[in-house]
Formats: sequence, C-alpha cells, structure tokens
Amino acid sequence: PAADLSEQISLAGKEASGTGNMKFALNGALTIGTDDGANVEIRELVGDDNFFLFGMSEPEVEALWAKGYKPSEFYQADDNLRRALDLIASGAFSAGNRSTFEPIVSNLLYDDRFMVLADYSSYIAAQAKVDAAYADPEEWTRSAILNVARSGFFSSDRSMRDYIDRIWHTPPSF
Repeated sequence: PAADLSEQISLAGKEASGTGNMKFALNGALTIGTDDGANVEIRELVGDDNFFLFGMSEPEVEALWAKGYKPSEFYQADDNLRRALDLIASGAFSAGNRSTFEPIVSNLLYDDRFMVLADYSSYIAAQAKVDAAYADPEEWTRSAILNVARSGFFSSDRSMRDYIDRIWHTPPSF
C-alpha cells in the first residue's frame, strides 16, 4: 500500500521480476517495466494503457548480444545518458569523491551485462509517460483501480491450484 508506481527494471529474458510487482499491482500501483517475468502477465491482465513498457524485447536483447554489445557506444550516442553518467562520475553525489561511484560507472561503460545503457533512452521516454499520466489524477486513479480489479489472477489460491495441477500432479486435499 501507498506506492503509486512499481519500478520493475530487469533486462528482458533475465526473469528478475516476480511476485513483488504482483503485490504492488494488487495494491493499485501501476508498473513501469520491461517485458520480463511477471511483467508480461501483469501487462496482459491490466492492458497496455495501464502499464508503462520500456526496453528491448528478449529477441532484441539476444540480437544485440550476438552483434556484440558495446555499452560505451550508447554512452557516446546519447547526450542525456552521457551527462547523467558524467555527473555521477564527477563526485556530485559523493561529496566530491570521484572514486565512490567509479566502479559502477566503469561497469556500465565497459561491461553492463544487464544492458542498462541500451535500455536507458526507452526508460526515460517511459518515465515521461508516467509523469504525464500522474498529472491526471482521475485517469491515474482509474488505472490503479483497474490494476486491483484485474490482478485477482495472482491470488495464492489460483497459484496453489496451478502448482497442484502442473507441477505436483496431485489432487487437492481441500
């Protein structure tokens, strides 16, 4: 309760988002997230108009890996991303100590196995949509109510029946 937005920012295909975002949706929070894990089910249930999708699809992720992902190319090509990382690297958020966040910045620029830099501009665009939607309280409330109403699928009763049928292959004892 009391969360308006659930940030589910995993890389498509990594299955990082699970039951936590279901709980947010059941409590009325809208989701901003990639097409990964439980986000896929949530988006199908609540509808595209009530979900803020960003990032690459799993096939796009695989294609970028196969091509040879070079995160520094995204850094060079995106002025906003470059300014953000340069600001972090400058020590502006660490009392002037440039070494505090250096490992994070270096990882993003030269490794970035979760392709954060590749999804960055899409994430920023989705956040702009969040801002616009949140500025309309009536529409935001409508979407929040729809999230609650359509999220009953995630009940523990349904999940247990699913496990009994598909995984345990046993008749229920209740």
